[in-house]
Amino acid sequence: MANEGTSPGAVARGLLRAADRAALATSLAGREPVGAEAWPYASLVLLACDHDAAPLLLMSDLAEHSKNIAADPRAALLIDGTAGRTDPLTGPRVTVLGTVEKTEEPRLKARFVARHPSAALYADFADFHLYRVTVTRAHFVAGFGRIHWIEAADLAFDAGAAGLQGRDRPRDTVLRYADAIEQDQQQREAQELSANDQAILDRYFERRLAHMKRTENNDESA
Repeated sequence: MANEGTSPGAVARGLLRAADRAALATSLAGREPVGAEAWPYASLVLLACDHDAAPLLLMSDLAEHSKNIAADPRAALLIDGTAGRTDPLTGPRVTVLGTVEKTEEPRLKARFVARHPSAALYADFADFHLYRVTVTRAHFVAGFGRIHWIEAADLAFDAGAAGLQGRDRPRDTVLRYADAIEQDQQQREAQELSANDQAILDRYFERRLAHMKRTENNDESA
């Protein structure tokens, strides 16, 4: 049985927290012209995470995706962890499904700006707002043969379950510890993920090679 550090939810959460950008998919349904087809709409957004790994987005009211969310708050985020791979399909990626809502919490805006310092130039503009994604579930592809649907509770970081929450621990201390633990897990999970993917890939090509040899032998016999 997988432990907290190696479960699909923990590995996907590490990928989510490590990302600084994502592809955001929203729907054009409910937009002008009335009666138009509900085309999907994908766009690039900068990404940060709350302490529980809930995605944070800073977006302008003028952006098409913001207008789409105002009409239909359901959305999906694709986080791509395949950079640097010769075959991108052997690398990890996770699609997070959820609802997107505006938030005025100063702590979350400060957290986003800390992740993206250049956003400080426009974060306080009147048309920019911070959004928090309430995750419904996620679809995690870690590589060949490693595909998982993950429920929201398994993707989120639970400070209480990690033994950080208690009467003698102030909330700010808990949040700092949560970040430190997630960063440590992220490094270990990235190393493990890379090693496991390579092993799975090796076995895949071994089976393919064996199949090709059997096919050649059958052709020669015929």
